[in-house]
Amino acid sequence: MTPEGWKLANVVILGCAFMLVFTAFQTCGNIEQTVIKSINSTQLHGSGYTSLAIIYTVFSASNLLTPSIIALLGSRLSLFISGLVYSAYVAVFIEPFTWSFYMASVTIGIAAAVIWTAQGNCLTINSNESTIGRNSGIFWALLQFSLLFGNLYIYFAWKGETRISDHDRRTVYTALSVISLVGSVLFILIRKPAPELQSAETEISDAEPEPTFRPLGQPSKAIAAFKSAVNIFLTKEMLLLSVCIAYTGFELTFFSGVYGTCLGATNQFGDDAKSLIGLNGIFIGVGEIIGGATFGLLNKFLSKYLGIGRNPVVLLGLVCHIVAFYLIFLNVPNDAPLVPDKGTNEAAYLIPSKFIAIACSFLLGLGDSCFNTQLLSIVGFMYAQESAPAFAVFKFVQSISAAIAFGYSNYFILQWQLLILCLAGFCGSISFILVEQKAKSNFSGLSYERIY
Repeated sequence: MTPEGWKLANVVILGCAFMLVFTAFQTCGNIEQTVIKSINSTQLHGSGYTSLAIIYTVFSASNLLTPSIIALLGSRLSLFISGLVYSAYVAVFIEPFTWSFYMASVTIGIAAAVIWTAQGNCLTINSNESTIGRNSGIFWALLQFSLLFGNLYIYFAWKGETRISDHDRRTVYTALSVISLVGSVLFILIRKPAPELQSAETEISDAEPEPTFRPLGQPSKAIAAFKSAVNIFLTKEMLLLSVCIAYTGFELTFFSGVYGTCLGATNQFGDDAKSLIGLNGIFIGVGEIIGGATFGLLNKFLSKYLGIGRNPVVLLGLVCHIVAFYLIFLNVPNDAPLVPDKGTNEAAYLIPSKFIAIACSFLLGLGDSCFNTQLLSIVGFMYAQESAPAFAVFKFVQSISAAIAFGYSNYFILQWQLLILCLAGFCGSISFILVEQKAKSNFSGLSYERIY
């Protein structure tokens, strides 16, 4: 196999491993609040929203340190160890206790920072200017299959259920733990690209070449990685991009935790309310996969023949989300995020429609893929020489905004959450367009065109 073939194989393995690990974790997060409220014991007193807020708070606090960890351990070992921690978090729900639940929330926050920074580093060193868009799309599409499998089981297994039994909970979480372990093992199969190919095609004309970040396992490299992350965070481009990245954290919170809870708590959906949580996850995944395939795998074609770059894709994502937020506002009762245990009989502006609810799930997934594929592409291109620190900053901003959103989800009714999302989406899209326009002017010519 050629060196380029091995790089592509690494990206596919990376995507498949993330697909399995996050099949477990995202399904867990999607049903977490509902499951906790259904536990028939006094051994667990907690909130799924609070747990996820802890995860993303620790995640954000850990991000600026993770380049140093990856410098010492290397991407592959960092991915493997982090995957094991994800498996342990899922396994906690087989027999949950309050202390283990919250301790696991703290631990997985650290692992999340490591796994996502290592992912960005691994993706970038297996890509160049001409393949970063394609590889981002391949990875994103494979990752989003994680929303299909676990949620498909939830839909059929929980159809007609009004309360989740201990037996059902143990069955689901045992299966998810095994799936996550298999994904963790896959990380070991990733091969290191040939050193001479890692940075040969990442130099940008009219710019001073910087040393490529490589995990050499030396303390001095760990310190340099931390300083690099701080310096990147303070650049004008990253500060502007951070507005858009923060929006992806807010909407991640909404579609991964809040919206499914709202559907499950809407009593007017009848006996299918709990199974709609799984169907919601499935259609979010369908939207993510279609978006990742279209704007990742086909972005060369879209750019060359249709003249579609990053900005139109981000604007499409914004339109999808605004339409979804408006329909959700009309279709779901305002107090639904706050009453997952007993459900709500409050009237919405429309008679709650399952079709509209699931159509909104699809739009949420499609819009999210528009934003994330383009952010992965632009960060991987602009900071190709220092990919691990750059992606650490990316995840730092995204996770701290997600933590804030999970925090206010305990208190804000639906309409205020949707208003925050709309305002953040508009501001984030404008900030992305400004950075993209600057990238076009700074990196004009062949090297810029080849990123598509």
